[in-house]
Amino acid sequence: MKVTLERGALLKSLSHVHRVVEKRNTIPILSNVLLQAKGRALTLKATDLDIEITESLPADVGQAGGTTLPAHTLYEIVRKLHEGAQVSLEMTGESGQLLLRSGRSRFNLQALPETDFPDLTAGELTHKFTLPSGDLRKLIDKTQFAISTEETRHYLNGIFLHAIEVGGHSMLRAVATDGHRLARVELPAPAGSAGMPGVIVPRKAVAEVQKLIEDLGAEVAIEMSQTKIRFIFGGVVLTSKLIDGTFPDYARVIPTGNDKRLTIDCKPFAAAVDRVSTISSERGRAVKLALADGKLTLSVTNPDSGSAVEELEVDYDAAPIDIGFNARYLLDITQQLDSDTALFKLADAGSPTVIQDRDGAAALYVLMPMRV
Repeated sequence: MKVTLERGALLKSLSHVHRVVEKRNTIPILSNVLLQAKGRALTLKATDLDIEITESLPADVGQAGGTTLPAHTLYEIVRKLHEGAQVSLEMTGESGQLLLRSGRSRFNLQALPETDFPDLTAGELTHKFTLPSGDLRKLIDKTQFAISTEETRHYLNGIFLHAIEVGGHSMLRAVATDGHRLARVELPAPAGSAGMPGVIVPRKAVAEVQKLIEDLGAEVAIEMSQTKIRFIFGGVVLTSKLIDGTFPDYARVIPTGNDKRLTIDCKPFAAAVDRVSTISSERGRAVKLALADGKLTLSVTNPDSGSAVEELEVDYDAAPIDIGFNARYLLDITQQLDSDTALFKLADAGSPTVIQDRDGAAALYVLMPMRV
């Protein structure tokens, strides 16, 4: 194998693929990135056996061939080379080494044969559709924070993506929950998504897809089956296994009869929650909301460090209510709201609260209360 290409293009591709490689691996080949030179392109591939990313980039191929190199080492070397430099990669005889040259720099890198590299065979992907990158970003950004990190309930460790009928319209819906809060966002279903299986996209795959979304105006091709999902961003292809499990019936935890309505200016509210929660213990982080006659009183009491109180004028004319929430969860949700105001629909101190930009908004959040 002998190939020459521009340092900037190689670095960008390596930055995409090397992230899926775990820093510590018991299987040596999984620490490596696969390089394959053919025609006028160099193809890079990395995998952790659950996710696989491949990317092809233009290159001057002197001799076709392939090998594998330590992913993180190669990335760091290319990152530290001079901007605008040319990089040459050449296998040296039978010694299992690759010579990397750039300017006056020379690196002899230990390689492993490409035949050892695993292939995450996707099989037939039955459903295919395209989505603007901006829409995919919205589905992820507005739900990702609510993904559970509890390994015992593995079926909550991802985003549940499914097609659903809402008022006679087909919608593509993303849902995530950790049992304390729930995030649900939907958008009109793209052509081709009808009849797609409901799939749970794992947390790591979600994070990688989010990083690959660079041009919000571009189209992303999505292909899926019952066990795998693939995202195609131009020359970058990410394939991931899906979480094997059944996502809970989330509709049952979204209350529909909450009759107390609070409308509040989002930024002043978030700032006030942030201020009073400074006093809370890191473990509890409970903030109390006392609502009565157009006034909201936020308070935190911590036996070890004191107490904090702040008042805000709000739009509220229902019966008085005192309710507690985790301050961090409140702030996470307010950061997702697009409008200047937030609508809280409350029932009582022990029941879940619904939070939206407004009635009928595409994104809906449910927050479980805390005892205060």
